[in-house]
Amino acid sequence: MLLNLTARWTRRINLVSTDSLRDGWRRHILDSLQVHRAAPAATHWADLGTGGGYPGLVIAILEAERDAPARVTLVESDARKCAFLRTALRECGAAADVLPSRIEALPPLGADVISARALAPLDRLLAYADRHLAPGGTAVFPKGARWRDEVAQAERNWRFKATAIPSITESDAVLLRIGEISREPRQSQNAPHHRHRESEGGRGQDNDRDQPGRRAGEGGA
Repeated sequence: MLLNLTARWTRRINLVSTDSLRDGWRRHILDSLQVHRAAPAATHWADLGTGGGYPGLVIAILEAERDAPARVTLVESDARKCAFLRTALRECGAAADVLPSRIEALPPLGADVISARALAPLDRLLAYADRHLAPGGTAVFPKGARWRDEVAQAERNWRFKATAIPSITESDAVLLRIGEISREPRQSQNAPHHRHRESEGGRGQDNDRDQPGRRAGEGGA
């Protein structure tokens, strides 16, 4: 249902690329599912720059199935896309607050999980997360093949801990799960690397088991 809605509205307001809808399950649904799986259980989840609805709508649908669903907030500045988001929520039987605003104009949301897909470079995403995450909160940001470069750039302005989780939809992409964000720059750019990689198990698994990979944000890239 959600992909069909997206396809119909895309003909009118260009929610997502028409090419991506030819492989919509992998490009949008499965990609959103893995964002949900990468995060800890939440009481308030905010998806920033929701745009065409991914991952925010999928997260709202998944949370509606839980015994104790998180409050979900979708932030989108385009009024036409907000209309689509509200329609999709209603037709899919999910609930979320749709905020028609620019991210930086909102008062702090105090979310304990924040997500954003294809929105901005990591350095700017960390500024959004620093504003809208509750203390101890977690951000999940899907990133493409140049994610290491984005981490290195962000480390010039921020302190943070991030784990790179291999994407199940793109071989050279990752999901960066980030916490302990502060604007203080690192005192040493020569700190040792800590290498780590998670398996793509369910939420709440032991994510610190030893596997090949990379833990970002704990030293220079």
